[in-house]
Amino acid sequence: MKFNKKDIRLLILYAVVLVFAFIYIKEVFEALKYIIKLFMPFIIGLMIAFVLNVLMNVIENKWLKKVKWNKNTKRGVSLSLAILLVLGFFILLLFLIIPNLQDTIVIFANNIPEYLSNLKELLVKIKIPDNIIDEVVKTMKSFGDVASDYVINNRNTVISVTLGIASNVVSSFVNVFIGFVFAIYYLIDKEKITRQINKLMDAYLSKKSCKKINEIATLSNKIFASFVSGQCIEAFIIGILCFLGMIILRLPYAGTISVLVGFTALIPVFGAFIGTLVGAFLIFMINPLQAVIFVIFIIVLQQFEGNLIYPYVVGKSVGLPEIWVLVAVTVGASINGVLGMLLSVPLVSIIYSIIKTDVNLKLNKKNTSG
Repeated sequence: MKFNKKDIRLLILYAVVLVFAFIYIKEVFEALKYIIKLFMPFIIGLMIAFVLNVLMNVIENKWLKKVKWNKNTKRGVSLSLAILLVLGFFILLLFLIIPNLQDTIVIFANNIPEYLSNLKELLVKIKIPDNIIDEVVKTMKSFGDVASDYVINNRNTVISVTLGIASNVVSSFVNVFIGFVFAIYYLIDKEKITRQINKLMDAYLSKKSCKKINEIATLSNKIFASFVSGQCIEAFIIGILCFLGMIILRLPYAGTISVLVGFTALIPVFGAFIGTLVGAFLIFMINPLQAVIFVIFIIVLQQFEGNLIYPYVVGKSVGLPEIWVLVAVTVGASINGVLGMLLSVPLVSIIYSIIKTDVNLKLNKKNTSG
């Protein structure tokens, strides 16, 4: 096999880039984090715009299809209804979870003396010496005083941590707000913005490059749409199965926890476990044994979901093998937490599809020439 000078230069360039990335992998990840943080409001905005656009298209092209309004009025009404539907879903979720969470905290606070009494009886049954039992109970009772003393003696640390958390919350809120405004502006004039981008590309890029970029954009849109629809279907199935299982096992808060588990299942692979932690806490405050049963049930459900539902519903929808889904989610989580987990699967799927198509084209050319 012969290599021309261009191929050799490209191979050398790839080798240098790979070696550099391997040696300075920590710095590369830090740079990626910084770039993502810098563009975070716009990334969030594009995510919001994509979700709202799906709903807006359904409302505009199906629900309001026969309504004789001008385009701008129809667009404004469709966008407003899409926003109300999304906000309504989140408000419903909060109304389902917060009351139960409040009730659980009250139950826990009221049952602390009973928990201490049960703990003491358990220690007596397993024949722990009386002096140790008294010390354990005394320690448990004085936990509040210890916590209070820690806060007083380390007030600067507590204030610093509190300010750090508050700063992160404010920063996240600002990013979401800017992203939301960006999404609204984009959706109102999406056709105009698309035309402007195409004009810009036509002016500065070759026809071949413009064609390639449009192909990638079309592929990206298709994969993201398939991913969102696949995740929603999977989350709905998980929620229904969780609800049925909890009803059969006679576990409390079946409706609330099922909605929560289904909602968090929108995060690929690990999402349902987030809902499981909250659900287990709610049940534990009422009956610890039922909480253990719930956790075992969710582990079994996750195995069923991970091996049967997810590969077929989501994996097939984005055309990404299971191993790459797991790699994408893991790397995405390390780069940017939950948002990274959400974006990683469709992004890796796009890269995978582009490379796969390019490899197939090159192999076909070789086979044809050979």
